[in-house]
Amino acid sequence: MSTIADVVERYDSIQQEQEAFYRDLHQHPELSHQETRTAAAVATRLKAWGFEVTTDIGGTGVTGVMRNGEGSTVLLRADMDALPVQEKTGADYASTAEATDAEGRSTPVMHACGHDVHVSCLLGASRLLSENPDAWQGTLVVLFQPAEETGDGARGMLEDGLADAIPHPDVALGQHVLVGPSGTVNTRVGPVLSSADSVRITVHGRGGHGSMPQNTVDPVILAAFIAVRLQTIVSRELPPSEPAVLTVGSIRAGTKSNIIPDDAILELNMRTYTTQTREHMLAAITRIARAESVASGAPKEPEIEVYDSFPLTSNDEAVTAKLAAAFREHFGDQTGELPLQTASEDFSDVPTGLGAPYSYWGIGGTDAELWRTAVANGTVESDIPGNHSPMFLPVMQPTLQTGTAALIVAAGAWLRRG
Repeated sequence: MSTIADVVERYDSIQQEQEAFYRDLHQHPELSHQETRTAAAVATRLKAWGFEVTTDIGGTGVTGVMRNGEGSTVLLRADMDALPVQEKTGADYASTAEATDAEGRSTPVMHACGHDVHVSCLLGASRLLSENPDAWQGTLVVLFQPAEETGDGARGMLEDGLADAIPHPDVALGQHVLVGPSGTVNTRVGPVLSSADSVRITVHGRGGHGSMPQNTVDPVILAAFIAVRLQTIVSRELPPSEPAVLTVGSIRAGTKSNIIPDDAILELNMRTYTTQTREHMLAAITRIARAESVASGAPKEPEIEVYDSFPLTSNDEAVTAKLAAAFREHFGDQTGELPLQTASEDFSDVPTGLGAPYSYWGIGGTDAELWRTAVANGTVESDIPGNHSPMFLPVMQPTLQTGTAALIVAAGAWLRRG
């Protein structure tokens, strides 16, 4: 009878096909809510391997279910969408794809966040587990999610009946390829990815001629005071031990140098790790925008809109402890603690919506020698492109093998025989 370790050892039997699939997927990225080609490729393979497949959940979402006797039900998730980024890696399989975005604009498209790695690894794990049913028992659920980058893909699947399409999971598990030496797998208990909210503030003034500012209420000055004052929320209203980020990424106002406009628009992004801090910061943003508007003599209150919200990812302690033990047993000193990340994800919406505990871990995607050199020189940030960069390209191996093994080992912690 095979074991989970035996399943992992059979990776060589799928490596060539997996790498070919990965190259093809990298060359054919699709924007959020447009993942039709990717979803079809996933569904075709899952059906061929004996999974019960449901497609078009939340638009282009795909699930596969394999029942293999009594036992736990484990959900493994991968995201499928790419980004509106022009690839500059120079790889022989670099993307030259273009697409039309949600606003009707033509844009280059690239898998700049590693979702092609995620899909390839989950398909690899699905195949190896399906081909070795004597090594495990229980129910395996694999979920390929659209629109992670827009933060609404997981919610869309839930709203479209995900809970009715799959057995209720006892645990949900996911991973992300990150900057770090390829071959490593790292976990973290508690908050691991921040919640994220974008906020749009429209402030109102009274426009006029730039030569007669005394007859106006200048919304540009008002926006500038708000932008400066917002920086005091983290530095003066939160304890130094509480991590948080607030960035004003855009201020738009006016059309000409000698015209004072009627309105100005600020767009900002915040990252937090607790519900309490998130609520405090949102309230502070509202308070500051309104107070500065009053101080400037604005004719009416500002309009404040929260959009593109991502949930906090906070790993269950018991689940993560079990996961980390399984990773240590298999990967040895190639596993450790994942640093707190300021990036955000919507993975946690799935287990939260299904009422299941979860854990989410990171795998390294950087060439190990390049990583060692950059660390020694103190040039990691400058020499190693991160996620969302046009230069982001995980080294193919051992990244794919490690990501595939991590998913198998993680599932096996709950699906072991005996």
